[in-house]
Amino acid sequence: MIRIAAVGDVHLDPSTAGTLRPALNSVARQADLLLLAGDLTRHGTLDEARTVGEEFAELGVPVVAVLGNHDYHSDQQDEVGRVLAAHGITVLEGDSVVFTIAGLSVGIAGVKGFGGGFAGRCGTAFGEPEMKAFIDHTTAIAGRLRRALLALDVDVRLALTHYSPVTDTLRGEPLEIYPFLGSYHLAEAIDEADCALALHGHAHYGTEHGTTPGGVRVRNVAQPVLHSAYAVYDLEPRDPHRRE
Repeated sequence: MIRIAAVGDVHLDPSTAGTLRPALNSVARQADLLLLAGDLTRHGTLDEARTVGEEFAELGVPVVAVLGNHDYHSDQQDEVGRVLAAHGITVLEGDSVVFTIAGLSVGIAGVKGFGGGFAGRCGTAFGEPEMKAFIDHTTAIAGRLRRALLALDVDVRLALTHYSPVTDTLRGEPLEIYPFLGSYHLAEAIDEADCALALHGHAHYGTEHGTTPGGVRVRNVAQPVLHSAYAVYDLEPRDPHRRE
């Protein structure tokens, strides 16, 4: 069994330093990996990033993150990523990382993601250049996720994003803002790569459980949804060495 701990939208700053650490100290006893689904800071400042780094450092399990829109707010996202990396956190954006857990290779591919909406109720690259740029950006990010996932030669693939790939996990949010909470292009990439699990944040008033059109489990791990320091998801992948 593979145990994945995950949380997003912790929105830490120096005034909240240490608030999660007591609960995080037990994560190594409960999980094999900890995945962070973005919006780790409030405004994307370096002081906030250092707070995040210290909160999630040296937990006894690998910690993998993507950034969220809050982490981009101060236009210092690259520096934020470097601060987190200096604390031992792997930050993904269009790339991946692989671990061996319970004798299986587990690959995580991650991107921030972006908005755009969902099939039947989505923006299209038509009309004004601003609208084209908006949709081109979301499709480009989804393309990076697709390439990173498909490049993984592993037993188990996981997708980590900040924005949602499905509407299931947005239920509870106002319908009017769905196009700003995610994109179906992310789900297409996740389904094409036959992922075992997809994790995201961003939707504070959403729902934890969802599924892609292709049947991949999706979990909204925004902390306001979880009401805890993290959630743990158990995966029981098919033994790749077993003959059917």
